[in-house]
Amino acid sequence: MSKKVLILASNVGLWAEELQAPWDALKKAGLEVTLATKLGKTPLPITVSMDSDFIDPMQNYQVNPPEVVNRVKDILSSGEWAHPIKLDDANMKDYDALAVVGGPGAALDLVGNPRVHELLLDAHKGNKIIGALCYGVGALVFARDQDNGNKSIIYGKNVVAHPHAWDFYMDMEYPLYGATADNHGTDLITAGFVYPLQYITEDAAGPSGSVLADATANREKPCLIFDKPFLTALSVESSIAFGEKLVEILAG
Repeated sequence: MSKKVLILASNVGLWAEELQAPWDALKKAGLEVTLATKLGKTPLPITVSMDSDFIDPMQNYQVNPPEVVNRVKDILSSGEWAHPIKLDDANMKDYDALAVVGGPGAALDLVGNPRVHELLLDAHKGNKIIGALCYGVGALVFARDQDNGNKSIIYGKNVVAHPHAWDFYMDMEYPLYGATADNHGTDLITAGFVYPLQYITEDAAGPSGSVLADATANREKPCLIFDKPFLTALSVESSIAFGEKLVEILAG
């Protein structure tokens, strides 16, 4: 029987490749993948993540390869992501691993979501593999274990976090690629990213843990750490490596 993986994605601003890369890696490996979102609606990408000409203002390079954009268009048009379950209907007893993927919207409907924290705690206490990519790592920060003094589940662990040097400071909107009347995301405008992931992750890991926030990471040098049961990865440049490593861990 193949391993079963639950992936949590945002309904208000997924970064396209951060779901596409692990999704394709897991499916190619023959694993059973279930997608979950807060609303039970297709996790639509934020429009900038579908723009192959978009240049990241903090890193000054083109973030989205055309082949990734085209692959996500195929996924959306085929309906592969069209029928996620609702977070409220997910049960970790049904899965061998849990992964939280990123994008600016993850900060709005996943990271502080008590239901996400509940799933993470269930996975942690069930000794299941837990993956988090980019701003999905924030959900680990706020998943607190009452049996361990309300410390984060990553307390004392070695993890990766999106570097503060890469955080956007300009006002951010959350327009979605392929938005519809019943799946339009949010009109919220935030003052840059909602929180400084590097710093809150350092606080959550505590003095006995460590946080790698490598601002020199790129596609040729992805940044990720596996400190069982947690696989954490930096950002979009590490999405492919994250998916491949998750497959390797589950195969092992």
